[in-house]
Amino acid sequence: MKNSIITLAIAGSIASALASIAAPASAADSKEKCYGVALKGQNDCAAGKHDCAGKSTMNYDRMSFKLVPAGSCISMKTPKGHGSLTPA
Repeated sequence: MKNSIITLAIAGSIASALASIAAPASAADSKEKCYGVALKGQNDCAAGKHDCAGKSTMNYDRMSFKLVPAGSCISMKTPKGHGSLTPA
């Protein structure tokens, strides 16, 4: 009984390790930070006057970013211009 529990635990550990190695890239890996496209309170994180997600106080704040699909940022057009990969 004791050996079967130990064997099962080892097998589970090995399976977990292999799954983490073989796992596809996470959703965050296929995203990029795009500055100047977030609406008020909908930014993903911070720079400048606030410290994190949802704290932007204005639309299209050039210091706040939104995570967008990789490769799409600079083609996004807002009333204040295109998205940027760097903060203004």
